Amino acid sequence: MNKSELIEVAATEADISKAAAGRALDAILDAVVKAVTKGDTVTLVGFGTFKSSKRAARTGRNPQTGAEIKIAASTVPRFTAGAGFKTAVAGKKAAKKK
Repeated sequence: MNKSELIEVAATEADISKAAAGRALDAILDAVVKAVTKGDTVTLVGFGTFKSSKRAARTGRNPQTGAEIKIAASTVPRFTAGAGFKTAVAGKKAAKKK
């Protein structure tokens, strides 16, 4: 599924126009990117968590020549799936709370 297909599904499910669904999706994605860029964590209960993670500098190898190369430290985005998302993908039914 690509972005335009996602917008189409959101518009149908929410009974709004595709233009409104596109603006809503863009606003949500922009908010997540801005928050993670600042170092904040974005948690959507049942879906997952977006956060940034630091990757240390390390030594790697060029696969063509075998020569060692230095890989610089970097900050990368990370997503961790929530329990509800994991169970849905696994095809299991969610456990009922007591």
